[in-house]
Amino acid sequence: MSATLVAAPERAAVHRSRGRRRTRTALYWIATHAVATGLAVAFLGPLVFVLFTAVMSDNQTLTDELLPHTWNWENFAEVFARSPLLLWLRNTLLYAGLGTLFTLLSSIPVAYALARFRFRGRRLAFLLVITMMMLPPQVIAVPVYLIWARFELTGTLWPLILPMLLGDAFSIFLLRQFLITIPREYTDAARVDGCSDFRTLLRVILPMARPGIVAVGLFQFFYCWNDYYGPLLYASTDLDSWTLSVGLASFKALHHVQWNLTMAATLLVMAPVIIVFFFAQKVFIEGVTLTGVKG
Repeated sequence: MSATLVAAPERAAVHRSRGRRRTRTALYWIATHAVATGLAVAFLGPLVFVLFTAVMSDNQTLTDELLPHTWNWENFAEVFARSPLLLWLRNTLLYAGLGTLFTLLSSIPVAYALARFRFRGRRLAFLLVITMMMLPPQVIAVPVYLIWARFELTGTLWPLILPMLLGDAFSIFLLRQFLITIPREYTDAARVDGCSDFRTLLRVILPMARPGIVAVGLFQFFYCWNDYYGPLLYASTDLDSWTLSVGLASFKALHHVQWNLTMAATLLVMAPVIIVFFFAQKVFIEGVTLTGVKG
């Protein structure tokens, strides 16, 4: 009996000690992740608002009620019924896919030459690449538009896709900064084995530069996917050449009083980009982290 009476305070003290440790652990976790949690809430808050608004009824949208009374998932089907969303998606995939492919095919050799070759004017060439990054596209929009008009390609997306065969300044810069982080010993060993410059690039450099290439490809893909100025300038006169950005702006203008449909269309446009980034974020972050650590 006495042993039981003695053990009870000890068990209570143990429970109090464990409770204090759990409290300290919880407070430590909150203090460590407070900034990350705040940023997550700030970034996810608008997305949650868009989702809730997309499944609301017409009468509930733009009211002070944040949660939908009924989840109207048929709003997404209504978006497809009221707009050629699949056609806009096809055009956007064509623009983003070919644009990304052409940019990588044209930018990788230039970046490899700037990172590995020693030739007169190399620094000047790199300076020109940086200068092109600072040139706003609106400055040369009129003469470039007149050139494509003479080729009768206005009203299509080809004036936006074909120039990417000539490279992209931002992509060349990022790839060059990544390639100079690869030790020269690998390329020197390949040359000793008799590899040409092209084979060295293909068999040695490209496998090691995969994170940087993925990062540049995602940057270009997201740029083409979200581009509004280019498709509006060249393809706005032909409804069959509209991309998702131009089509979404038109859909919003036609259904500006039906915010549930507008938010549903916005969510459908955002979903592919979110899915792509979710599956490629590890390689993307690795490529961005390793880019630009040398000059």
